[in-house]
Amino acid sequence: MNNPFEILKKNRVLILKVIDGFTLEQLNKIPNGFGNNIIWNMAHLAVIQQILCYKLSGLPIHISDEMAEKYMKGTKPTGDISQKEVDEIKELFISLPNQFEKDYNANVFKEYEAYTTSLNVTLTDIDTANAFNNFHEGIHLGVILALRKLV
Repeated sequence: MNNPFEILKKNRVLILKVIDGFTLEQLNKIPNGFGNNIIWNMAHLAVIQQILCYKLSGLPIHISDEMAEKYMKGTKPTGDISQKEVDEIKELFISLPNQFEKDYNANVFKEYEAYTTSLNVTLTDIDTANAFNNFHEGIHLGVILALRKLV
């Protein structure tokens, strides 16, 4: 499994499997000692992938500006979200990687604004952004696995 798009898709499917059957209350719950919840982590992953891969490539993102602002780096949940929002996040969670792979294969990622992450990793093109995004997704998979035991 050396295809970064397959890694991204498999991680997303795994996260959905991990939370299968969780109630809205469980998805929104912020356990003691944590600053966010399961659904925030999922939305955050969707947003960060769009920012790292599309926005820094000078391309429009495939999510609303409101969603990007609500779940970008440095944010935290401001209250419970509705089932409708959860359903939208789950749909984007699966559809965005497919669109990303399609756009990548169509060679739409021609430019990239270099960006140094909070881990001091400098992303210089779409391939380094894609690789770092998968690393970021793995971190949040770990957070979600910890959260699921506490909700």
